[in-house]
Amino acid sequence: MSMKVNIYYGGRGLMDDPTLFVLNKMKEVLEELRVTVESFHLYELKNGITTLPQTLKNADGVILATTIEWYGIGGYMQQFLDACWLYGDKERISQIYMCPIVMSTTYGEREGKLNLATAWEILGGRPCSGICGYIADTAMLEENQDYIRIIEKKAENLYRTINQKMPCLPASNQAVKQKVAITKNINFTPQESEQLSQYVSDDTYVQRQKADIQELASLFRDMMGTGEKEDVAEFIEEIQNNFKPQPGFAANYKIIIEEKKTPLILEINGGTLHCFYGEESHADVEMRLTRECLKNIIAGKNTFQSSFMTGDMKMKGEFKVLRALDQVLVFGAGLTEA
Repeated sequence: MSMKVNIYYGGRGLMDDPTLFVLNKMKEVLEELRVTVESFHLYELKNGITTLPQTLKNADGVILATTIEWYGIGGYMQQFLDACWLYGDKERISQIYMCPIVMSTTYGEREGKLNLATAWEILGGRPCSGICGYIADTAMLEENQDYIRIIEKKAENLYRTINQKMPCLPASNQAVKQKVAITKNINFTPQESEQLSQYVSDDTYVQRQKADIQELASLFRDMMGTGEKEDVAEFIEEIQNNFKPQPGFAANYKIIIEEKKTPLILEINGGTLHCFYGEESHADVEMRLTRECLKNIIAGKNTFQSSFMTGDMKMKGEFKVLRALDQVLVFGAGLTEA
């Protein structure tokens, strides 16, 4: 099984950011070692940071990287760590190694690196040896072969640590999490939980309100259904016409359209696609979206992945299987995720 490392960059993306130079070098080394590397620039995904903990599910290791320009690790990285604490799968995080990368153009790189390692330990994860340094000019890195060798060695050490599943000694930070810092289970999406006011933060009240809303929605759907039949052909022709077979790929998808009572099922097996409205006992990925959201995807304005990342669509299942759907269904001008 191939190794997967995710990079989460919390800087501003400036051209002369020394952290980006370090990340590019580490990515080159890891890819030479046949590691799959996926990068997430938080400043580009700032509207969907609360959904990013979902991307940790298939990662064996992560690199948390940021640049200290005046004080602290920055708001984007803090938002991502907050989201991991509130919405992340703690059981999955406990199996992931993390390498902190903090470059500074001012004072505080050591404290920043320590903050990232401490946060990951409190989340229950496994911290690795990282890199920190004061770099006033990125040219100092580019022209110094000794510095470049240090970066390359760190990438190799990260690979060995993950590959050999090296154990970590217990840390008091993890003991704190286990004893006194237990978070409540949240049954809402990040978008829903952020919209809750202090007056509806009581869990019993919220659950009762959700049940009432679901009952009313079901009642109105049934009432509407008595007057008109549901269109059981909508979207099917468009999906079938834009199917691009991928040899050897097989997966089942269940698309729940909020305005319809019956879900849309996609059964893909190599060169064949079976698309219909009905029930599916087993689906690799289950999606929930509005008719308008699906129309935008079919029109080529969005993809399934981008709709999930922006919060327009909810999803259960493996993220990589969702990404594969955008490879076999290419709509409009062929908008795809990088």
